[in-house]
Amino acid sequence: MTSRGNYNDLYAFMLVAREGSFTKAAIKLGVAQSGISRTVRDLEARLGVQLLTRTTRKLSLTQAGEQLYHAALASFQSLDDGLSMLAHFRDIPSGTVRINASQHAIDKVLLPKLSMFKQLYPDIRLELISESRFVDIIEEHFDAGVRLGGDVGEGMIAVRITPDIEMVAVATPEHFRRYGIPQTPTDLVEHPCIAYQFADGSFYQWEFWLEGKAIKHKPQGQWVFSDSYMEAAAARRGLGVAYVPEDLVEQDLELGTLIRVLKPYSHRFAGVHLYYPHRNISPALRVVVETLRILHTC
Repeated sequence: MTSRGNYNDLYAFMLVAREGSFTKAAIKLGVAQSGISRTVRDLEARLGVQLLTRTTRKLSLTQAGEQLYHAALASFQSLDDGLSMLAHFRDIPSGTVRINASQHAIDKVLLPKLSMFKQLYPDIRLELISESRFVDIIEEHFDAGVRLGGDVGEGMIAVRITPDIEMVAVATPEHFRRYGIPQTPTDLVEHPCIAYQFADGSFYQWEFWLEGKAIKHKPQGQWVFSDSYMEAAAARRGLGVAYVPEDLVEQDLELGTLIRVLKPYSHRFAGVHLYYPHRNISPALRVVVETLRILHTC
């Protein structure tokens, strides 16, 4: 049976054969010349064949030694190549990064900022999983999650990746011709409003500010969604007032297909954050974190 010690003996023999000298091989290994001579003799005794022909002036390989030398050389070269490959994985980020995020965060933040990975980090696989509910990223085996700053759980490391997010109340010109322009948040009770429902069944109450005080409005209307994109789409169809992040409807506001109201009362959230549970993260996730952080500050 081959023991781990045999590999050391083979390596010593390979060095002797390659250097053509016990002394030079001993120097390479940092051992005494007598020790390496004994190692090779023990190897010959174990194998039952003579590997080296020794004279006072010359050291040469026997036929068996020649065959063993080339086999050992190829094997150790293969091992060195394998170790070099591990260094490649250490130095060049690779592997899978699973991130849980809303569709809004994926579309407006992660995709635009991480699209460069196709060229820069082709060995990193990005799994961006959309959810409309709060997910325990540890329990559900995500490497990281994306949430508004105020929603990041305790004990998590959070990195801001967007500026503050401003919410806007919008509807079509036809809607406001029919129901009038609300002057204060309390006027919204006269308007059909499009609601956002969380996964637990609760509804998001719209948040406004009046003279430094928070005002909340519970939307009442025919339409309920669990996705901000669908709220905006419903507003474009004239189904009511939607309360959504501004960047979802920027083009509509520029074109006039949607009109913003109640701007003096607008509410801002504390930006989107990427979060993860500990500082000892994979090189691949580290690259994701640093890319999002740097692009946010640019």
